[in-house]
Amino acid sequence: MSDLIDDPRPGQNLPEFTVSEISGAVKRALEDEFGRIRVRGEVGRVFKARSGHLYYDVKDDRSVLACTTWKGQIAGLSVVPEEGLEVVVTGRLTAFGAQSKYNLNVDEVTVAGQGSLMALLEKRKKQLAAEGLFDPERKKRLPYLPEVIGVVTSPSGAVIRDILHRLRDRFPRKVLIWPVAVQGAACAPEVARAIEGFNALTPGGALPRPDLLIVARGGGSVEDLWGFNEEIVARAAAASQIPLISAVGHETDTTLIDFVSDRRAPTPTAAAELAVPVRLELLAFVDSQGARITRAMSNAVSQRRQRLADLSRALPRPDGLLDSPRQRLDQADEKLRAALRTGVQARRLRLVDLSGTLRPSVLRGGLRSNREKLAGCAARLEPSLHRNARAHRDALSRLAGRLRPEQLQGRVDERAAALAALGRRLSIAGTTQIRGLRSRIEATDRLLVSLGYQATLERGYAVVRADGALVTTEAQASRAGSLEIQFADGRLPVTNAARRRKAGSGEGPDAPDQGSLF
Repeated sequence: MSDLIDDPRPGQNLPEFTVSEISGAVKRALEDEFGRIRVRGEVGRVFKARSGHLYYDVKDDRSVLACTTWKGQIAGLSVVPEEGLEVVVTGRLTAFGAQSKYNLNVDEVTVAGQGSLMALLEKRKKQLAAEGLFDPERKKRLPYLPEVIGVVTSPSGAVIRDILHRLRDRFPRKVLIWPVAVQGAACAPEVARAIEGFNALTPGGALPRPDLLIVARGGGSVEDLWGFNEEIVARAAAASQIPLISAVGHETDTTLIDFVSDRRAPTPTAAAELAVPVRLELLAFVDSQGARITRAMSNAVSQRRQRLADLSRALPRPDGLLDSPRQRLDQADEKLRAALRTGVQARRLRLVDLSGTLRPSVLRGGLRSNREKLAGCAARLEPSLHRNARAHRDALSRLAGRLRPEQLQGRVDERAAALAALGRRLSIAGTTQIRGLRSRIEATDRLLVSLGYQATLERGYAVVRADGALVTTEAQASRAGSLEIQFADGRLPVTNAARRRKAGSGEGPDAPDQGSLF
């Protein structure tokens, strides 16, 4: 037994490590040896956990490297890893001791080449086309003249100045600008949020909802324009309820938003031209249409006037239209006179025939028969009258027997009270009516005084009468024998002095002719 103890075994002098110690040592060795590195490869399996962390593989033809991007790092990625994409990932190599694995914590992803970008673009195009987002049927019609235009672009670039300048030249409109980043990692989410934000505005609200959207950016490389190739931007543009024009890059640049937008413009300036018409051209068109309408109306009126004149020449004269009815009226008049004479003659003969049958004896017999019938009716009626009178007298007697004196007195008192109340009401009504009439008379009298000529007399005027009639002219006054002048305080009778002077000088109409001294 002691031999076994004293016999040394190989490896008995090696240090012992715990599992955690060896895992930590391996992790420190990896991190110290490699630090921050860049790895190129093809993206394999991609998995996003419910916690928001992103797990994926980067592989080549022989090996696989596990990569991890934490939830807070995903927003900083310029390219989100997709399976089959060749990328260059940058990060720190570390180990995960719980599973004895090492992985790369990636905080930056770039595409390994333009060919890979185009392959990814074609893949996304096929996917969105299969979903029907490129179908022409779902594209909306652009408004002819939008009131408000929303522009999604960078506020500091030349693009927005070109758009505003072009709109001002063609047809000035209200423009709402939503500033976004037009390249880099923040481009895609900001553009998508801008499109969704414009659609979320309330029509007619304090901030008006645009009638048309323009997503614009200047030219650039594929990498610079890649934000507009992201799926989030394409889906936001496809879901927009507002018609959208894409104006990203130059005419040769094509992005995913161009396929899902309602209209693609080759340049931002062309987008402004698509958005509004030329105001001067519209005015000229309206003027030309007005001139056309005026000419058409004039021609139509002239044609209808000529047509009316042609038709009027084909119509007969009014006298000719009345000739036939006039002849028929004359014929009917002649027939009517003959018919009246014939009718009167027939009725005269009938009257003679009837008068021959009315002899005095027949008349006396008829009168005697009618008198006898009348006497019989009177004989039958007299007993009935006596019976009705007797019945009414009995009913009155019974009624008087049922009414006691106090009842009669009560009814008399009631009738007297009602009569007294009626008298009082009549007196009140009469008094009220008299008062109203007196007020009307007084008001009328005041109106008469204010409108009468007596008030005018107090201002120095006078009224001249002759034989009770009003004199208004000098000729009437000269012919009158005596005049009466009414002043404000009384009337003054005067004689006609002009007539008296003429009479004294012998110039009246009855003065003798004295002849002439010459």
